[in-house]
Amino acid sequence: MSSKFIFNYTQNNQTISFEYAHQNQTQNSSIPVEETHKNSTNSVQLKPQNSTMTNFSSVQLKPQNSTNPVQLKPQNSTMTNFSSDQLKPQNTTATRKFSLIENLKSCDIFNGRWVLDDSKQNPAAYEPGSCPFLDDAFNCFKNGRPDSDYLKLRWKPHGCQIPRLKRQDMLEMLRGKRLVFVGDSLNRNMWESLVCTLSNSLTDKSKVFEVSGKREFRTQGFYSFRFQDYNCSVEFIRSPFLVQEWKMPDMVGGRKETLRLDLLQKSSLKYQDADILIFNTAHWWTHEKTSQGKDYYQVGNHVYHKLDMAEAYTKALRTWAQWVDSNIDPFRTRVFFRGYSASHFRGGQWNAGGSCDGETEPIKNDHYLEPYPQMMSILETVIKEMKTPVFYLNITRMTDYRKDAHPSIFREPAT
Repeated sequence: MSSKFIFNYTQNNQTISFEYAHQNQTQNSSIPVEETHKNSTNSVQLKPQNSTMTNFSSVQLKPQNSTNPVQLKPQNSTMTNFSSDQLKPQNTTATRKFSLIENLKSCDIFNGRWVLDDSKQNPAAYEPGSCPFLDDAFNCFKNGRPDSDYLKLRWKPHGCQIPRLKRQDMLEMLRGKRLVFVGDSLNRNMWESLVCTLSNSLTDKSKVFEVSGKREFRTQGFYSFRFQDYNCSVEFIRSPFLVQEWKMPDMVGGRKETLRLDLLQKSSLKYQDADILIFNTAHWWTHEKTSQGKDYYQVGNHVYHKLDMAEAYTKALRTWAQWVDSNIDPFRTRVFFRGYSASHFRGGQWNAGGSCDGETEPIKNDHYLEPYPQMMSILETVIKEMKTPVFYLNITRMTDYRKDAHPSIFREPAT
């Protein structure tokens, strides 16, 4: 099976197009790229040919501890005889974007370090404590966190530079579209942060609002921020397992909670037609949340007396993958999956006396990083089996460094 989809970005009548062709084959080979220059639009097309990657992240798909990143190289064609200058668009803006593409082709943006950068070139996306859409429980500054270096850290990949987000450019890209986050509270954090970042670029803040008027987003439900001038929405749907939480009759006439590993959560009807989907699930797959795997996981009418978490997680992800392959049009919708975000509790887990307060800087010695999570290896295997292109946001190592980045004791106002 193969599929193809296109990214377009236009500014000042100059268009950069990314045309991806996707094929199901095997891993560990380079992805040839065909580069063409259209004089009519000054566009550059990047089109993988005969890719041996089943799916890939924004730059590559590989386990965190892999030493063989996928390289993007020109294929053997007449186009490779042209110099870089001949391929570059002549417009200054388009040329800059072309150079950025060239720079990122062989770069693993998820492999790098956090660096302290308090220069004017690294301003905060929004002033601390200024965003009215942020849940109080995640507003560390407002709740009295005294240090501030965590606001000045910048992610720097090894071997390349990534540009800062241009908020108005992103809003233009989202014009007339729906971007939907689906998952647990970590995806909710990402959603709130993006809404705060984008809204900070607007002069008239009244032109962005939650459509139902809600101001608290921690309960189960559906939330949508509307950017009125751009006719776009950035939404969050709570679905911590992605599959359906269920109740079935028990032996004493009551109802027992189970998790249907074979059914995607019914909220999928609300986001099936979205233009951009960002999924995640990981942290709820614990013994505490899943009754230690005893009489909890269900497929059809069968409830497993005992099922290992890794096997249950695999079944659930395959249910999600089958739903995506059957219901998502890759020519319309771009699918992302956000990886595992590390936790840093000491002395127990979050509900057993664990804490992570007192941390003011990232981990600097890789020796103290956690082993690569089994759940992410499972996720990578499932993604590679899919026919729909899925962009894998492998943030595991990136977040593992940030022991300083948790709300911790600053979930509530200081007393």
